[in-house]
Amino acid sequence: MSVMGLVLAGGQSTRFGSDKALAVLGGDTLLARAVATLSQWCDKVVIAGRDDEAAQTLAPCIPDWPQPGLGPLGGMAAGLAHARKHGFASVLSCGVDNAGLPQDTLDALTPPSAYLASQPVIGHWLVEAEAAAAAILQSEGRRSMLAFAARAQARPVNAASPPANINTPADLAAIQAAELEHK
Repeated sequence: MSVMGLVLAGGQSTRFGSDKALAVLGGDTLLARAVATLSQWCDKVVIAGRDDEAAQTLAPCIPDWPQPGLGPLGGMAAGLAHARKHGFASVLSCGVDNAGLPQDTLDALTPPSAYLASQPVIGHWLVEAEAAAAAILQSEGRRSMLAFAARAQARPVNAASPPANINTPADLAAIQAAELEHK
């Protein structure tokens, strides 16, 4: 099965206070770490929701669909459409702010469609789920990743040790301290 990686990076970083995709952890930006992590398992990685010079040096960039500002689901819809158009069977997704995905992430989320119960932006989705994302984005209902997962009939997976989710500078500092402690 050919798998495309999708980094969801279109958020506004309001809780972080600055562009968290460019925040540095362990010598690399969070965006570079996310691309490198997905590259371990995926034939190609794209970045949704960004199109700046820093992102373009890491991976191809695609705009959120149908427009920016719709949260992770806009990036997911764009990524699924891109994957289908380029002949991929599935998409492995994560947020730019998910640090330390376990080595068994792809295995744990296979077969698709499945997602981490604690962080539904981390998932393995069949490209056919594009229709579910588009239907939600074109409706007036909840536009959440959990609503998408339900509509895509994805199964939740509980992670033995859930990956970190960096929302604030304090979250980043805690992860930096933990990484230094493990060296």
